[in-house]
Amino acid sequence: MINKVSTDVQVQIRQSQIQDAEQIAILSEQLNYPATKTQIEQRLLQIQNNNSHIVYVATVANDYVIGWVHAHIYDLIVMPKQAIILGLVVDKDYRNLGVGRFLMQQIEQWASLLGCDGIRLNSNIKRKEAHLFYEKIGYTNIKQSMTFTKKT
Repeated sequence: MINKVSTDVQVQIRQSQIQDAEQIAILSEQLNYPATKTQIEQRLLQIQNNNSHIVYVATVANDYVIGWVHAHIYDLIVMPKQAIILGLVVDKDYRNLGVGRFLMQQIEQWASLLGCDGIRLNSNIKRKEAHLFYEKIGYTNIKQSMTFTKKT
């Protein structure tokens, strides 16, 4: 899918490939989720044949990755099949040009094709700009919660 984000920038959305790992890692750092190229490669390999996961990248000239989105389909007892956004980032130099919207539209199409009833996502309470973005593209904040973790 090719989208025009300004008069001189064309963005293509495609499924991620292993060779995108380095740029995905660099972009992840922009959201304070540090990961090495090797770690991203291993994670991409782990999910690439799992049809319940998808990673799309947004690219510009020379297939340079400027954004990515990762989603997962999950079934719950308490609600119909959903897709959940596990990560979304657009390079700081390309934000507010429509790239994030294009990535989310691609996920929405994918989820619809797989019979999902809706799409969910979590966003850190500190990411006010992200909240405005999600609301602008039609998402509604339905609750605030706390996240707990325990290392195994």
